[in-house]
Amino acid sequence: MAYRLYGIKNCDSVKKARRWLDAQAIPYQFHDYSIEGIEAAQLERWCAEQGWNILLNKMSTSFRALDLAQREHLDQERAIALMLHQPKLIKRPILDLGHKTLVGFKLEDYAAAFKALTPSL
Repeated sequence: MAYRLYGIKNCDSVKKARRWLDAQAIPYQFHDYSIEGIEAAQLERWCAEQGWNILLNKMSTSFRALDLAQREHLDQERAIALMLHQPKLIKRPILDLGHKTLVGFKLEDYAAAFKALTPSL
């Protein structure tokens, strides 16, 4: 099974995730949402699983560059609209395992997820 890794090619966290997946010989497809965009339905699925407040990268320079009116009174609908308009606001990477997603790159989380899927790792 090929997994799908979402992010931006030049992001350091995405690079770390890609290196780890490559070193483990885990097949994946890379989706660069700064080039390919992202669909609202995909963001809605991720928000349902993870919560919009996990997906919206409030620590990013892109978020801090928003005017105050855009950053205030956020809810899922407004957060999704922001992320659709500016995909760089989406926390990255997001690894879609089919049955669940991992947000951000933490070595121990990736290792545990794939150990559960493939005990030989």
